[in-house]
Amino acid sequence: MEITAAEALVRCLEKENVEIIFGYPGGANLPVYDALYHSSRIKHVLVRHEQGAAHAADGYARVTGKVGVCLATSGPGATNLVTGIANAYMDSIPLVVFTGQVPTTQIGTDAFQEVDITGITLPITKHNYLVKDPNKLPGIVKNAFHIAATGRPGPVLIDLPKDVAQSLIEFKYPATVRLQGYKPTYKGHPARITEIAGLIKQSQKPVIYAGGGILSSRAADELLQLAELISAPVTNTFMGLASFPGDHPLFLGMLGLHGTRYANLAVTECDMLLALGARFDDRVTMHLKSFAPEATVVHIDIDPAEIGKNVITHVPLVGDVKLILKTLLQQLERIDRSPWLSRIREMKEQYPLSYNREGGLKPQFVIEQLSRFTKGNAIIVTDVGQHQMWVAQYYQFRKPRTLVSSGGLGAMGFGLPAAIGASIGRPGDMVILVTGDGSLQMTMQELGTMMEQELPVKILILNNQSLGMVRQLQEFYCEGRYIATQFKFHPDFMQLAKAYGIPGYTLQTEEDVMNLLPQALSAPGPALVNCLVPPYENVMPMVLAGKGIDEAIDY
Repeated sequence: MEITAAEALVRCLEKENVEIIFGYPGGANLPVYDALYHSSRIKHVLVRHEQGAAHAADGYARVTGKVGVCLATSGPGATNLVTGIANAYMDSIPLVVFTGQVPTTQIGTDAFQEVDITGITLPITKHNYLVKDPNKLPGIVKNAFHIAATGRPGPVLIDLPKDVAQSLIEFKYPATVRLQGYKPTYKGHPARITEIAGLIKQSQKPVIYAGGGILSSRAADELLQLAELISAPVTNTFMGLASFPGDHPLFLGMLGLHGTRYANLAVTECDMLLALGARFDDRVTMHLKSFAPEATVVHIDIDPAEIGKNVITHVPLVGDVKLILKTLLQQLERIDRSPWLSRIREMKEQYPLSYNREGGLKPQFVIEQLSRFTKGNAIIVTDVGQHQMWVAQYYQFRKPRTLVSSGGLGAMGFGLPAAIGASIGRPGDMVILVTGDGSLQMTMQELGTMMEQELPVKILILNNQSLGMVRQLQEFYCEGRYIATQFKFHPDFMQLAKAYGIPGYTLQTEEDVMNLLPQALSAPGPALVNCLVPPYENVMPMVLAGKGIDEAIDY
């Protein structure tokens, strides 16, 4: 029996075990929505803006490890997804994105709500498709989910013209994927693994530098085993946070621009840097010539394009980090590195994270208490800015996939829709959004989505009445010439919460934090907590432009 391509698409999604689609309807994707009406297995979440759909699918993917799915119409619906697609691409998050398109007969005529979305997203997708033959749609969907989830994960876009969606086809879902030329390398070369094992045994001062690839490959257990077996301290990239227990004695915290001083010094002094699923981005390395100057750099990553791209790699190895670590662990035995670990303890004692608690409610104190109240077990979603870095520094993550944040793209407005996706993906877990007053105002319309879905997300605003991170940059690089970073008008966040039926709390003192924050966190439904913090508090430590990571300044 023949069915429409739109109906076939829904059946394809069911075959891929898709449970949730985040989307927004329009004329060009109307056939798909009509087909979704008849599906009892797929839930559709109506966002308030298409950007929210992409970010929500992203948050869902990060906490579940599944492929996130979002859907928008043509033209502005498609272009509104672009920031979310770029965000997923930068952070290696698996998404399959569907967009409606004008009929094929109108493509290229500047028709109403027509844009070349495959052309626009070519640099920010792992692959994309414009479907012209409806009979090829099932195979395209099969391939898209495979591409998004395998190798280095990333977003794939499928653009579906309206007339193609309405065409009749005989539905048959392919049993296998056929992709000529796409064959990610998973197993590392055995001889190279043996070489790395030998280097680890010879090393006196190794440091493990672990990135988001640990989470993508589900290798957190192997990372912990390796660190304890070879007595090597572990530092994380921002994307790698939550891959190693934050309270572990071997944990150094985050590395780089706003990393801990002892992590930066340890990397500067180490004689071997074992990079696992990380890409040596500029916020980690800062001044390249002074980065890990004494170290033999071993770089293990599934993406060969990342190896040697930014930092000279002495021992490269392409493959899945989990599989490689399993093999590597078999070739190692327990190593005592007491002198090196003693030096690490000395660094931690000499350069602890610190801040001045005088002068109002400090954001660092709020995050410290949040970590203590939740015991590091909540899913923490952040937006982008100072609050994001304070979470990275002061929240002690205990479990993988419990930090959801925009790393590579640094997209303000990511937090609230991503928290919605995270809460839907992990309904039994506490989801807390830590945001800034600037970031929240970019996508605060998604409070409607949150309440419509009856999600118990807790929203914690570190409200400094400014764009704090940009203001901090103006302090250091513009001699305090502050422009366009201080808000002269703010909404009343308590009234905003009330308008959406959300209980609101205002925190102005440390006593308020101790008394009211536990109340907000223990509330059965959502809560909005407005923390009034000083506008001129800076994120420290900080490595200034042109300096090495060992030259960080502090309070």
